[in-house]
Amino acid sequence: MDLAKRVKTLTPSTTLAITAKAKELKMQGHDVIGLGAGEPDFNTPEYILEVAEKAMHDGLTKYTPSGGVAELKKAIINKFQTDNNLEYNADEVIVTTGAKHALYTLFQVILNDEDEVIVPAPYWVSYPEQIKLAGGKPVIISAKEENEFKITPQALEEAINPSTKAVIINSPSNPTGMVYNEQELRELGEICMKHDILIVSDEIYEKLLYTGDTHVSIAQLSPELKEQTIVINGVSKSHSMTGWRIGYAAGTSKIIKAMTNLASHSTSNPTSIAQYAALAAYSANEDPVKEMKKTFDERLNLLYKLLVDIPGVTCQKPKGAFYLFPNVREAATNNGFDSVDDWVNALLEEEKVALVPGSGFGSPDNVRLSYATSTEALEEAAKRIKRFVSEH
Repeated sequence: MDLAKRVKTLTPSTTLAITAKAKELKMQGHDVIGLGAGEPDFNTPEYILEVAEKAMHDGLTKYTPSGGVAELKKAIINKFQTDNNLEYNADEVIVTTGAKHALYTLFQVILNDEDEVIVPAPYWVSYPEQIKLAGGKPVIISAKEENEFKITPQALEEAINPSTKAVIINSPSNPTGMVYNEQELRELGEICMKHDILIVSDEIYEKLLYTGDTHVSIAQLSPELKEQTIVINGVSKSHSMTGWRIGYAAGTSKIIKAMTNLASHSTSNPTSIAQYAALAAYSANEDPVKEMKKTFDERLNLLYKLLVDIPGVTCQKPKGAFYLFPNVREAATNNGFDSVDDWVNALLEEEKVALVPGSGFGSPDNVRLSYATSTEALEEAAKRIKRFVSEH
């Protein structure tokens, strides 16, 4: 039996491919350092685990409303009020099986065949694939390295046409760690309102900022921009809850209602226990991200300094998330490789360091390194990369 056309267009995840290869080498007994992780290396805080265990014993293991339990929705609404000065009603919020599923469901309900979504590159690997699965067309526009990997108003304006339905803004960014400031967001927002295109604001790394600045959501800049924006977020990165799969979307009730209806026919509801765990995450006074931020900031400064000391490697210093996205084209060329992908594969084979090639993020001259691992591992990885570059 032949497969559906929609899945034939999917591009395999480079992140998963390099991770699988690294795991295979580890199973063979090799000392592999993996810098591909897209999740904090901290466990979920104890107070959240305790609430989840209690939820199981209390029998909170049944179906819930498709859009999420009322208590969690209320906690998310309070979070928006406190953190972002944004006011939402319960019918403007949906809880989903991870932020990724919020995005997937959103594209399914807003896109018709050949509708276009503007995707700034470098981009998170799943954006273009999810758009294609919904019958839409991802339109990739380059965010230049010299502009801190951020798109300009002019680039956005030039990419818009009558088929444009939405634009994705991811700040702080995966894979670059770069952050849009308020003025930049205002300028992009004005263009979106002028052309009546939806803003998909992916803010999953909101809590991981290292510059001392406060996160700015484009939705909070004006009532008009709030109406034009769907905010995507979740507890995965902020509370080390990647495996719990709890995300959410907030925006106009018409879109949220459609997303909820679709979820009722796909996932039924997010896992009940995970929802109560997320409720604990947002209800407690504890701030688990504080310790993480301090540790990540220290690792960032360490790894950045080590990387820029390697010949042929240049790097913009990120302001958020937990990734570095250095340009290694010169190093790869000097080492005799035709592409950065080949260089990455050889590095893994010879030095047992796993990086994610930037080609999967729409930026073939770069690589993504996650510093969500120990200081010792980061120092050893940088040492091996430098040795690899010098010996080639």
